[in-house]
Amino acid sequence: MLVEHIMETNVVTLPPTATIEQALKLLKEHKIRHIPIIDDERRVIGIVSDRDVRDASPSIFLEDESSEVLKNEIRTIMSHPVVTVHPLDFVEEIARIFYEKEFAAVPVVQNDELVGIVTEKHMLYTFIQLTGTHVQSSQIEVKVPHKPGILPKVAQIIGDHNVNIVSVLLYPYHEDPFYKVLVFRIETMNPTPIVRSIREAGFTL
Repeated sequence: MLVEHIMETNVVTLPPTATIEQALKLLKEHKIRHIPIIDDERRVIGIVSDRDVRDASPSIFLEDESSEVLKNEIRTIMSHPVVTVHPLDFVEEIARIFYEKEFAAVPVVQNDELVGIVTEKHMLYTFIQLTGTHVQSSQIEVKVPHKPGILPKVAQIIGDHNVNIVSVLLYPYHEDPFYKVLVFRIETMNPTPIVRSIREAGFTL
């Protein structure tokens, strides 16, 4: 799956000269957590999160200072340089960026211009789709030797029962490099006959 299939294209942005108060208003109004900061050519020069704005905002007990601090330009608190991704990047690959960098949002850039944004919410929804948990189904985990031809053999057993496979995932089997775990999500609420056939074929569930 490509980034362009899951990214939000209607991106709320601000110029670097906007105030912290403007950012705070947009975050609340649009119920978002990140605002890319762009220049006149829509190039991403920074990004601001709700946490950045919250940390920069004065305490509610300091009313006299509140208005002055909120008038500071957003450039003073934005994070930069910004890690970006391309619309044609694979979602599975940018998931690593979210994990390793602990990001909650990444701007999407094409030809140096902002075209979208991907958030952790988009990533989570995509994971749900990839695993098939958004439809009524059952899950079967099969321990198999890590060698060519095993996946179609197990899939054929499921197919012989005229049951659709919603998704297939492959996991390591503990620390054993000679085995893997095939995780099938199948479109049935009664997997018992299939489980029986897989066991009869010599596989471990």
